[in-house]
Amino acid sequence: MTSVSTYGAGDQHDAHGHHDDGTRTTLGFWIYLMSDCLIFATLFATFGVLVNATAGGPTGRQLFELPYVLGETLLLLASSFTFGMGMLNVYANERGKVIGWLAATFVLGAGFIGMEVYEFAKLVSDGAAPSTSAFLSGYFTLVGTHGLHVTTGLLWIVVTMHQIGKFGLTPVTRRRIACLSLFWHFLDLVWICVFSLVYLREFL
Repeated sequence: MTSVSTYGAGDQHDAHGHHDDGTRTTLGFWIYLMSDCLIFATLFATFGVLVNATAGGPTGRQLFELPYVLGETLLLLASSFTFGMGMLNVYANERGKVIGWLAATFVLGAGFIGMEVYEFAKLVSDGAAPSTSAFLSGYFTLVGTHGLHVTTGLLWIVVTMHQIGKFGLTPVTRRRIACLSLFWHFLDLVWICVFSLVYLREFL
């Protein structure tokens, strides 16, 4: 009887532990997002201080091609839409459609990163490297940090697609894709701020 009681208590403890793990994961992710907000706020503030420190070099108006950056922006915003469609299919328990919409999100996000890498390479080849001026140093740091986050999100999408394909839409995979959704939409919001404060302001 003692062993049975002990086993039952252990089962209840394990179940409670798993429940706590899920709660801690969600709470921990929100804390992470808030810390990311502080990081980007610091980078935006730094860029704001350095925006006129061109050291006699080219300004953003001379370097940036607004239609090109607008194309990048539309790709990332479209990826936010496809991710939203994927989440709707999570609620509908349509595993195949979820994977399909995640794949579309990956393609759009990869296109965004490809355009950003090309933009960086062109700036450097034109002599506008991070070491050229404080303005460009702040620019590359801010935009590059966002790009690294998007790249991380793309890797996370691939892992999530694999997990959903292998295990299905379990409570664990649902929680993970919900966290990924928050992360991806957060990056879209940050990019809107980048587009407005870094690029668009140069042409207003």
